[in-house]
Order: sequence, then structure tokens, then C-alpha cells
Amino acid sequence: MKKYEDALKELEELAQRMESGDFKIDTIKTDIDKARKLIKFCRDALTKTEEEINAIISQDNN
Repeated sequence: MKKYEDALKELEELAQRMESGDFKIDTIKTDIDKARKLIKFCRDALTKTEEEINAIISQDNN
């Protein structure tokens, strides 16, 4: 199972390569697909963590 920090680091590296123009035309589609999956993974992890924090806060307020 991938960790959020690892996924974010990998996403940042992909973004840096794309922004610097250091990518190969043959792999750009694969890189974009990978970035899309990493973004979804990170978004889902953040959403889950937010829900867990809100549940803890709700329990403390009761």
C-alpha cells in the first residue's frame, strides 16, 4: 500500500519533469495517467483523514 507522502513526492517529481520540459513524447501519456492516479490517491487520502478528524472532533464535543 502506497503512503500519501510517497505518492505526493512521486507526483511532485512528475510535475517538475513536465514543467521543465524534461519528458519524452513516447511516455507523456503514461506519465499523465500516472499523475492522474496519484492525484486521486492523494485526494482520497486527504478526504479520509479529514472525515476521521471530524469524527474525533464530533466525539469530543458530545
